[in-house]
Amino acid sequence: MLPMTLCRPLAVFDIEATGLNTRADRIVELAVIKLLPDGTHETHLMRFNPTIPIPPEATAIHGITDADVRDQPTFAEQASRIRELLEDCDLGGYNIVRYDIPMLIEEFARCGQPIDLDSRRIVDAQRIFHARERRDLSAALKFYCGQAHVDAHGAEADALATIRVLGGQLERYDDLPRSVEALDKLCNPKNPQWVDRAGKLKWLNKEAVINFGRKQDVPLRVLADSDPSFLKWMLKADFPVDVREIVQNALNGRFPEPPADNV
Repeated sequence: MLPMTLCRPLAVFDIEATGLNTRADRIVELAVIKLLPDGTHETHLMRFNPTIPIPPEATAIHGITDADVRDQPTFAEQASRIRELLEDCDLGGYNIVRYDIPMLIEEFARCGQPIDLDSRRIVDAQRIFHARERRDLSAALKFYCGQAHVDAHGAEADALATIRVLGGQLERYDDLPRSVEALDKLCNPKNPQWVDRAGKLKWLNKEAVINFGRKQDVPLRVLADSDPSFLKWMLKADFPVDVREIVQNALNGRFPEPPADNV
């Protein structure tokens, strides 16, 4: 299937999940095409009950609903099979370094079967794409406007070039939104279940709760009362400004209200 020489199997895999947060979200589907050194291949497709609801926005992307996986095994129940499938394999995929591999590592750790996938040799098609096909401002100006970016990396020239690129994009793509509000949703989408932009906090039962680590799903209201030291640690740690502001308000007894569609 590939004009490559393989000295051991190359497991090309892809994950569909409940979301993009590798710590908080769960895998619902795993496809592995295992390319063998003799030129043959095996295809494996598995679905899992994530044990948490699949958000509508995730279903809109991959088409998998809660009903589709309700009777499927959990990842933990299939972990040994997956570990055996990936044993002694190099790994391939698209954007697996940033997403799929961290997601798999989290799932294995969650069920008490840690696996070291970072030590495998990796072929990431996205990394090759970005390395070979320029995606910087100069390339965008040439592609959309047919112009050379003569004064690249000068702040004013770069800002003007960006305006030209945006104009070229709006001319080229008729379905591209024309309002800043709609473009913001396209360029900087926010999960409706997240309280903040980065998803460090989320809504659960109309309460703002922690969305990472050992305090996963613990409400801010509870932590402010029983474990304020954790919230004080968050204020000193490298969290975004909006997260720190919410946490500081919680320590002062003010808690965020869920949006109307979350009530």
